[in-house]
Amino acid sequence: MNTIRIATRGSDQARTQAEAVGDALRSAWSDLAIEYVIVSTTGDQKQDVPLHQIGGQGVFVKEVQNAVLDGRADLAVHSAKDLPAATHPELAICAFVRRRDPRDALIGVALNALEQGATVATGSIRRKAQLRRLRPDLQFVELRGNIRSRLGKVPAGGSIVMALAALEILGETNAVAEVLDISAMVPMVGQGCVAVECSAHNSQLMELMAAVDHAQTRRDVSLERIFLDELGAGCSMPIGAHVIENDLHVFMASENGNERYFQKVFDLTGVADEEQLVRAAAREARTAVA
Repeated sequence: MNTIRIATRGSDQARTQAEAVGDALRSAWSDLAIEYVIVSTTGDQKQDVPLHQIGGQGVFVKEVQNAVLDGRADLAVHSAKDLPAATHPELAICAFVRRRDPRDALIGVALNALEQGATVATGSIRRKAQLRRLRPDLQFVELRGNIRSRLGKVPAGGSIVMALAALEILGETNAVAEVLDISAMVPMVGQGCVAVECSAHNSQLMELMAAVDHAQTRRDVSLERIFLDELGAGCSMPIGAHVIENDLHVFMASENGNERYFQKVFDLTGVADEEQLVRAAAREARTAVA
């Protein structure tokens, strides 16, 4: 292959992620030409609607995948946290790019410095549920838009919540008031990782992408995705799952996010069947908040 066409959303973050994949491919295969196919997704088009109302996970993915499925592109680049647990039968995840810092961050006022009843802006039901567990007094408003536009929407005396990795990608970490520890805020499945899909039938391209695939990230994110898979495609509950070294951190809340919470760390050390443990953890979480 002389030219690789990479499909991506048009946001600054998405384009920067796709360009990083292109640069990595060129570093490994200097004779490759890289082209970018910019795709507008449902999530991009409906900026005024909360994500959980327009489909939640997957709203930033399907149209980018379609560019590969209909032959307009060879690769589809996504934030791994946007990918549904079930991979499209005609596609394969050919690379998990080395993960950036997966933690959430507050921009505005640090958590313990927020005054009683302060406002936090976030479009994530997971983040709302976890912050509500830590600070039941907080008020929440929706937050949508690209990264830089969100940075201009910090409520007076309050904060917004964003993925630290997204801020790193765009060089905006100077805006951070506090990085939230994973023990307090369990990240979304795949957070901080870029995932790349290609045709499941293109063995040549999968071999090329081995130069971009990061083994440890693949193992960790794959386990997190098993947690999501066990809960089922229709799960709309606030959840988080993150593997770091041999610890699986999980979080789950009841659907209204303010009644029942489950948060636990599962030890993967010496476990012969990691998938079985992760699926059992998902079942335990679901039972606990039912």
